[in-house]
Amino acid sequence: MMGILVRRSIAVLCGLGLLFPSIAGADSNKVVIGVLGDQSGVVADVGGKGSVLAARLAVEDFGGTVLGKPIEILDADHQEKVDIASSIARQWFDEKGVDAIADLPNTGVVLALQAIARTKRKILLVSGAASTEITGKSCSPFTTHWTDDTYALANGTARAMVKQPGDSWYFLTADYSFGYDLEASAATTVRSLGGRVLGSVRHPLGTNDFSSYLLQAQASGAKVIGLASAGSDTVNAIKQAREFGIERSGQRLAALHAFVTDVNSIGLATAQGLTVTTGFYWNENDGTRQWSQRFFAVHGRMPTREQAGVYVSVKHYLAAVKAAGTTEAQAVATMMRELPVQRFGNTATVRPDGRVVYDIGVYEVVAPEKSKGPWDFYRKIADIPGSQAFRPLEAGGCSLAGQADAKQ
Repeated sequence: MMGILVRRSIAVLCGLGLLFPSIAGADSNKVVIGVLGDQSGVVADVGGKGSVLAARLAVEDFGGTVLGKPIEILDADHQEKVDIASSIARQWFDEKGVDAIADLPNTGVVLALQAIARTKRKILLVSGAASTEITGKSCSPFTTHWTDDTYALANGTARAMVKQPGDSWYFLTADYSFGYDLEASAATTVRSLGGRVLGSVRHPLGTNDFSSYLLQAQASGAKVIGLASAGSDTVNAIKQAREFGIERSGQRLAALHAFVTDVNSIGLATAQGLTVTTGFYWNENDGTRQWSQRFFAVHGRMPTREQAGVYVSVKHYLAAVKAAGTTEAQAVATMMRELPVQRFGNTATVRPDGRVVYDIGVYEVVAPEKSKGPWDFYRKIADIPGSQAFRPLEAGGCSLAGQADAKQ
């Protein structure tokens, strides 16, 4: 009898929001999504305010409400700093009623916020960071990863380059976890295809002068110089490589994490011939073109895969909230993994580890005379199906991986 009374008391308290406040608080008078990214640093160009716009377009296309509640978008700049990002996330969860956070460049930031979101029972929609660790041993039931990760990027580019041929590599690697993952994934692919890795050098985040690093790469004699970096680091490395005459000496550049905005900043005359891998290109099909033109009309530049990932993730999150009939994180996270993802006319899936799986393409940057107009930068040279593009579920070490077998 006492046990029954205790259970009834707990049920009443939960209903009043006095126990498990993060769950009770989920049922507020609005649904709030925070867009947390880099709005002033090295990758502001590929996410930043464009990611905020992408989230707002997703809300607009969803109809502006879900479960009869208005949808609100908040945004903030985490400045690539874990402590700032963690402070913002806690404030958003505890004081602003934020149900989910989207964008999230910087792997260190994501890994820190995964611990917070797990405790607070909140959703993370990752489109900025690229490390496979996010859906590997650090995976969380409340986190989904929406854009190309280091495995997919490195695997696609390395496979295309080794076949050209480019069977010897040297890496210029950004000195943090993202860069390490990118280099390691590419090196593994190169070696698996019979190629050789002749060495690597690490450079600080936000490097302006790549001369010493490029000289080491040039001296290695490697056929391919792999740039395991992002944002302005990649842009600066490519520009300075052209100044050094790297490609005139017979070496080729492979940007393992390049964006269409990077090519725009560099210019086709300098970027031509560069090999890039991406799961989103604005000019790929009717669906990508239609949405990208809307984005361009407001933002003045075509969207990157990070910004496209924010759009798709926010729409899918809202669809899951609607289908689940609640914003409670566990119910929504489960529904996100069950519903097919609508991705600019194509369909993707969400694995138990949170990895979103879709087809990706390998592209070559065209020469200026081959471009058909502004932002027409890429020529596709290979397609990689999602089943091959991303690391196998069982290889990541995620504790959630076994749920795939449980569903079968």
